[in-house]
Amino acid sequence: MTIAAAEFLTPDELASIRKRSDLRGIWCVAHAWGVIVATWALFIWWPNPLTLAIGIVVVGARQLGLAILMHDAAHGVLTNNKALNEALGQWFLAWPMISDLYNYRTYHLKHHRHTQQANDPDLVLSAPFPITRLSFKRKMVRDLTGQTVFKQRVAQFRNAFTAKSGKFFDGMKKGFDRLGGPIAVNFGLFVALAALGYWYVFFLLWVVPFFVWFPLITRVRNIAEHAVVPDNDDPFRNARTTKASLLWRALVAPYWVNYHVEHHLLMWVPCYNLPAFHALLIKKGFGPKMELQPDYLTVLRLATSKVTESASSNDDGDAVETRNNHGAGLAFNITPRAGKR
Repeated sequence: MTIAAAEFLTPDELASIRKRSDLRGIWCVAHAWGVIVATWALFIWWPNPLTLAIGIVVVGARQLGLAILMHDAAHGVLTNNKALNEALGQWFLAWPMISDLYNYRTYHLKHHRHTQQANDPDLVLSAPFPITRLSFKRKMVRDLTGQTVFKQRVAQFRNAFTAKSGKFFDGMKKGFDRLGGPIAVNFGLFVALAALGYWYVFFLLWVVPFFVWFPLITRVRNIAEHAVVPDNDDPFRNARTTKASLLWRALVAPYWVNYHVEHHLLMWVPCYNLPAFHALLIKKGFGPKMELQPDYLTVLRLATSKVTESASSNDDGDAVETRNNHGAGLAFNITPRAGKR
């Protein structure tokens, strides 16, 4: 079920919240990378376990930020200029995260057409919930020990570099066609740091955050957006908006990603206009119709409210990305297999 914008916004209000800005889009991308580089600089200036731990969390959160901004670029709303939107989305957002803007766009728009329906490609992210707290703890362990991303990337690279013909050179050509951009951008990042004498920063504060903090907070974000929503057929209630404090916005929910009801109501609204859209909906009295939660911890309690697991459950990894093997994307598809959830 969809709902026309005219049912809850005037033409002027709609035009205002849909307004795209090149400067604001560029600022968001510059902010994400600026935080990452500043975190690297802090660790280089004061290298110790504390700055490393802080750096892993901060960089991992900004990596999610890159994926979120890539998501806006996939909707064509990061900037007003189309060429700029595509360039920023691919080179500065998708490729650094081992993803691809165009493949993600094709996949993600299916999610919007079929939100929480049987043919929603992201349904596997929400359908298993609620789960038990023990199951969630196991998932956290897999995320924080790098198992989730490792299995995903192995599957991604195996798929990319395996040709139907079985021939080695055919596989290499296919792999570099799919992943040449991400490989080149990440190699360039390593070379740039190495040229400055800080090659180790690439591994400690780029690769490690990608493997340990990024998957955990992406999992939390995925849960908050669609898990245990009250009505899969109501556009005001088949997604969730979660209030987020400054700390949660910094470390778990950057760039207004917590306004998910609003995003699904009007997917062409840039992320930087979502707070204004939310305020309009509340002002117009739509708040009681919306699925709103006060914080992420409340959502996690709802999502982990199952009391017992089935005796036949088998908790082997829910970590293999099977949806398109083109990278991290925004919907970090943690596909459950038969067994424990």
